[in-house]
Amino acid sequence: MGNPVVHFEFYAKDIKAQSKFYAGIFGWDANAHEESGYVMFNTGSEEGIGGGGIQMDGEHEGMKPYITFYIQVDDLQESLAKVNAGGGQTIMPPMEIPGSKGAASMALFLDPEENVVGLYTVNDPDAVCDDS
Repeated sequence: MGNPVVHFEFYAKDIKAQSKFYAGIFGWDANAHEESGYVMFNTGSEEGIGGGGIQMDGEHEGMKPYITFYIQVDDLQESLAKVNAGGGQTIMPPMEIPGSKGAASMALFLDPEENVVGLYTVNDPDAVCDDS
């Protein structure tokens, strides 16, 4: 299968301002999910990958806004074991993606330079995500 980069994500102190910035410059559509506040970006192209953004909150206290990308893998635990053995560090263990209705899970790690990188896996390709 390989391990493609499948998603990007902004962590922002003001996600509304970030959304307006990227929409204004690149013409992206920004659609906020009412319940979670998560913003999905539609880049308007069949090429490249889509992304999203999230408002930083108390759990991000003292952190600067950042951008991360997600790599698709077959097994989150196995990939995190390799990350940790290779000098990285798990910062968020595997969890089901909210709103995915069991379709997908994710995890986050720091690489040796302390960049935040995400892992993504498909749990159930037939599940229907809540993308409203």
